[in-house]
Amino acid sequence: MPIKLTELKDAKVLEVTASGKLTDEDYQQYFIPELERLTKQHGKFRLLFEMTEFHGWEPKAAWDDFKLNLKHRHDIERVAMVGEKKWQHWLTEFAKPFTGAKVRYFDHTEALQARAWVGENIVSG
Repeated sequence: MPIKLTELKDAKVLEVTASGKLTDEDYQQYFIPELERLTKQHGKFRLLFEMTEFHGWEPKAAWDDFKLNLKHRHDIERVAMVGEKKWQHWLTEFAKPFTGAKVRYFDHTEALQARAWVGENIVSG
């Protein structure tokens, strides 16, 4: 499974670790149900998307991702993208107009800063 989802305790943050190439099955079985659950539970939440040896999306998974981002564009407050390739930084910039979230890219050497940024000033409730 090239995707691992971890909800950080009481923090309204979903940590996503992606490697390899994401598939439609990854979205249908794991990512979509988890985002729907978090939306119902918290209303708004945040994402930490960490890419390690990540090679992107299969075409159907890329479409799943696009639709999911549009559906939840106002549910996600912040997205910290942690990557290791220039194209991942470019992807982060490309995604900004399609979301209402604050989106920021961090190099993999800045993973601790990404976690701090995505978790700062969270309002409990």
